[in-house]
Amino acid sequence: MDLKTASALRRLRLVSAPEAVSFLLLLVCSVLKRTTDFDAVPVMGWVHAGFFLLYLLFWADAWNRTKWPLKTAALYFVLAVLPTGGFFAERRLRRESQDAVIASRARKEGVVNA
Repeated sequence: MDLKTASALRRLRLVSAPEAVSFLLLLVCSVLKRTTDFDAVPVMGWVHAGFFLLYLLFWADAWNRTKWPLKTAALYFVLAVLPTGGFFAERRLRRESQDAVIASRARKEGVVNA
């Protein structure tokens, strides 16, 4: 994995958890708006929209660079739409990047998979 691909995965991983948190906060604000006089939905809506757009931008870049199969790319897209999906995306992306680093070090050292 080259440096640009690793950077694309890292960016997607780093924005996935804040995107999930902002989604959950937006849901809480929506409930509070309907049950109390507290109305933070406009502010949280913009915050979540910003994180979601960043996630989509970084998702498209990561898909382009990693050449994921359609199934994998669709999974990461669906995880952005689910309220807690960003946490699962972050964990999968962390594991994927760690596996790529291990494979890269093994190639550098000349270790061949059996």
